[in-house]
Amino acid sequence: MLYAVAMAWVEAAVVFYLRFHMNRLVPYQPEPLPFVGGLELAELVREFATLVMLVTVGWLAGNTRRTRIAFALLAFGVWDIAYYIWLVPLTGWPNAITDWDILFLIPLPWWGPVWAPVSIALLMILFGTLVCAVDSDDRPLVPSAVSCVAALVGVVLALYVFMADSLRVVFSEHSTPELRSMLPDWFNWPLFLGALALLAAPLASVVRRALAAQNCAEFPQTSA
Repeated sequence: MLYAVAMAWVEAAVVFYLRFHMNRLVPYQPEPLPFVGGLELAELVREFATLVMLVTVGWLAGNTRRTRIAFALLAFGVWDIAYYIWLVPLTGWPNAITDWDILFLIPLPWWGPVWAPVSIALLMILFGTLVCAVDSDDRPLVPSAVSCVAALVGVVLALYVFMADSLRVVFSEHSTPELRSMLPDWFNWPLFLGALALLAAPLASVVRRALAAQNCAEFPQTSA
């Protein structure tokens, strides 16, 4: 968690440098990342490198595949929330959790209010913390297959909500400059809340299994 918080400061500082020099302290404006030199490519690679670092720290922290995934999710969630917290003293933004942000650039621009990625990050933190704290070789804490499928559907829906406006521009055969200058004006929060409920399915599954394991430990069955 300390690594994630420190890394979030580095991320926020880099974003501050970029937005300051590009006069984009508030991201909700056309061309949030202007095409200057190799800046766009560098930013895309930096986003990918961030994911690599978060996965790597999870891999190093865990000692099983389950805990490695859990630690990576925990690191990602803490990093994401701390990133927005650090941006406030650095840039004076966001002013509220309803402010629009450009969340990602791969493969298309993702747009959404700050509360949307933060809510997903909270699920990651809760899931990662529970698995890391309770999982053991004797009682592996693994979400059910049904909950994993539900979460996969939730991921697809959430990605659609974030990229809906970008996809609309792409499929209407508009040019790249129009995609870059496009600004969303409405967030499909009903569909996103449905996606969030599906994303919470693995968390609900491991909570039930953790409680069941605790009950078995407290009241072990005795043979006749």
